[in-house]
Amino acid sequence: HHPIAGPLTKQTGPALTPEEVGEVDLVLASHEHIDNLDYSGRGFLTIAPLALTPPDVAKAFADNVEGMEEHDQKSITLRDGRTLTITAVPAHHGPEGVWEVIGPVIGFVLEAENLPTIYISGDNSELDVVEGITAQFPHIDIAVLFVGGAKFDAIADGAYITLSNERALAAANILKAPKVIPIHEDSWDHFSQNLTEIREVFSAADKADALVGLAPGDSAEVQI
Repeated sequence: HHPIAGPLTKQTGPALTPEEVGEVDLVLASHEHIDNLDYSGRGFLTIAPLALTPPDVAKAFADNVEGMEEHDQKSITLRDGRTLTITAVPAHHGPEGVWEVIGPVIGFVLEAENLPTIYISGDNSELDVVEGITAQFPHIDIAVLFVGGAKFDAIADGAYITLSNERALAAANILKAPKVIPIHEDSWDHFSQNLTEIREVFSAADKADALVGLAPGDSAEVQI
């Protein structure tokens, strides 16, 4: 169930089993809506060494799942000894008057020496939030954007509650991110846009080279 819209319809299951995913060091969960943290995802959190998510979500799990408020920071040691700093950043899941009810939702910024700086948007739909991100982190190398143009007739007359493809392009321009990885655009009925369409939007803006489009289960090496 969505907290306002009610039952959601899932079209396909996970592309990979936990065994196929393999060893994971860190899980970042933007929030607990079923199209972000589904039943198998909740099970996965119980076996992850560390997961970061909003405090209201974390309290439903064991101590390996830690809560983060906006602007909180967490540092972990990578396998090669470098320090990875994760900053929880704002995410507005819908327009004013909607996101306050749907939340809490957070995004993340990941920074480490000699590694690209990565912004993970979470279910943010608002470009003013993106402007705030780039004010705090002016050098985002990779933007992982939750897109799909999610919307429901029952919520704000069908207003977007995640980035649309056009807003994703605008977000990429605001962030000046060399690479954009769109996710959160498949497998659910309430996503109004898909990967093919976002490729068309970025191509029309002469930004096809910036887009790293991945089908479920795909992987890619990103060169910055």
